[in-house]
Amino acid sequence: MQTPILGAVIALVLWSVVMLVWLVATRIPASAKLKLNYDPMRPKSEYIDQLPPKAQWKADNYNHLMEQPTLFYATAITLALLGAGGGLNAKLAWAYVALRIIHSLVQATVNKLPLRFLIFLISSVVLAVMAVRAAMIIFNCPAA
Repeated sequence: MQTPILGAVIALVLWSVVMLVWLVATRIPASAKLKLNYDPMRPKSEYIDQLPPKAQWKADNYNHLMEQPTLFYATAITLALLGAGGGLNAKLAWAYVALRIIHSLVQATVNKLPLRFLIFLISSVVLAVMAVRAAMIIFNCPAA
C-alpha cells in the first residue's frame, strides 16, 4: 500500500537518524576533549553533567524525537491503514514533521525554551488534530 502520509513518517525517521549522527559527532569529541571516561557503575548524570550544554542539547533532542513522535507514527500509520493517508491528513503529517525538524534545529543550536515550547505546542495541536481525525474514522463519526 502506498499512501502519501507514509512519506512524512519516513522523513521523520530519517531526521531522527540525522540527529543521532549529529549527537554522536558532537558528544564524542566533547568527551574526548574533556578526557571523560564513562563508568557504568556511577550515575549517568555524573558523566552528562560534565559535558558542555551545546553537546548535550543534541542528545536531549534525540531523546525528544523518541518520545511524542511515537504517537505521530502510530497515528499516521493508522490513517494510512484506514485509507485516509492523503489530502488534509498527509498535509497535517508533513506539517508535524516540519515543526519537529524546526524544533530540533532550535534545540540543537540556540535552545531558547520559549521558542522551543511554542513550536512543541503547535506540533502537539497538529498531532491532536490528526488523532481526532483518525478517531472519527474509526468510530464512524460524521464528517470524518
